[in-house]
Amino acid sequence: MSKPIKTKVFKSGNSLAVRLPKSLGAVEGTEMLVRETQGTYVFEPLPPTKKTIDLTGIAGSIPWLKLLTPEDREFEDRELDWTGKRLEGG
Repeated sequence: MSKPIKTKVFKSGNSLAVRLPKSLGAVEGTEMLVRETQGTYVFEPLPPTKKTIDLTGIAGSIPWLKLLTPEDREFEDRELDWTGKRLEGG
């Protein structure tokens, strides 16, 4: 357990806030779980959440975009150059 650090509660917009010193190792943007038990406040960092992109609203805005069928996903076989050298004429 580390040495206690004194800090003040201050107003931030319509909320109250507590500044956490950098020495505690908190990272900006980390979500915290705060609970109060008999006048004692406990702050715990939450594990990072996996970010996903929600594309549900986009599909209706571009009606010309169609889902690929399995037949559209088939490619003809071709030899690939994996050496990293450029092909002649390219």
